[in-house]
Amino acid sequence: MQPALTTLFMLLFGMQCLLGILANGFIVLVLSREWRRRARLLPSDMILISLGASRFGLQLVGMVHNFFYFLRQMEYRRDLSRQLFAILWDFMNSATFWFCTWLSVLFCVKIATFTHPTFLWLKWRFPGSVPWLLLGSLGISTIVAILFFWGNRAVHQGFSIIKFSENMTYKEWNQRLEIHYFLPLKLVTLSIPFSAFVASTTLLINSLRRHMRTMRQNVDSLQDPSTQAHTRALKSLISFLILYVLSFMSLMFYTTGFFSLESDWYWPWQMLMYLCISVHPVILILSNLRLQGVFRQLLLLARGFWVTCVAWFPHPDLQKRLGQG
Repeated sequence: MQPALTTLFMLLFGMQCLLGILANGFIVLVLSREWRRRARLLPSDMILISLGASRFGLQLVGMVHNFFYFLRQMEYRRDLSRQLFAILWDFMNSATFWFCTWLSVLFCVKIATFTHPTFLWLKWRFPGSVPWLLLGSLGISTIVAILFFWGNRAVHQGFSIIKFSENMTYKEWNQRLEIHYFLPLKLVTLSIPFSAFVASTTLLINSLRRHMRTMRQNVDSLQDPSTQAHTRALKSLISFLILYVLSFMSLMFYTTGFFSLESDWYWPWQMLMYLCISVHPVILILSNLRLQGVFRQLLLLARGFWVTCVAWFPHPDLQKRLGQG
């Protein structure tokens, strides 16, 4: 890839990361303020604040890691910082997948209208189990991070293999570990939350579609606020499902080693991997009335600040025009 295109994709990746950091940080700050004011959180808010915090950390670590890797590629392979970045990233990535799953399951049991006894039992039990599920997710993510740490430690020790093995290079050793250790480990550890997420989201989408089909039998209900709210919820769920699947698939393909830093598609693929954690929080802010209200207040404050700055420090051309008048 031409250096100009590489620079462009790096810039776009940096802007995408900043968007995700700001959006997730905004969600965490708003819900933390609610937590402090009310001294309690709803189950949905518990999941959202946990998801926002894990995505914030994942986006920050991912951005710093990628630029550090690009600037210090040769030293990075034998630097202990690789293991530090890896264990932080693996922990927060696993936690993010689990938190997304619990958010989807919670929405499903709260909104879907199924009458199966198992679903009704989940509808009754799940909201009260959210704090324990979040703590369990952190425990699972810690175990996952340790398992990945062992693999990354073997990658770091691969340089010593080069010294006594003439038939294997470091790249071959690294790729062998990616295919035979990291890829199966990611498939096992991420497929469980991924499957639960897809199942719950699909059930919820089907439930909303059936409910909307029933409502649309009445012609007068097409412009009903309830119908429009269901339509917005359906669009939001479908976009969340698409982003989540793209994130999972891109992560699996990246593990195969086809998109190393030497590849022309490294930076575009990084953008695809982080697309969900950058774009979905924006969708959450725009679809949540409370978050949307705070965001509008911030926009009004920013607009007022800008008007005040213009009033105190007018443009020279504007001053000349006023003087001539």
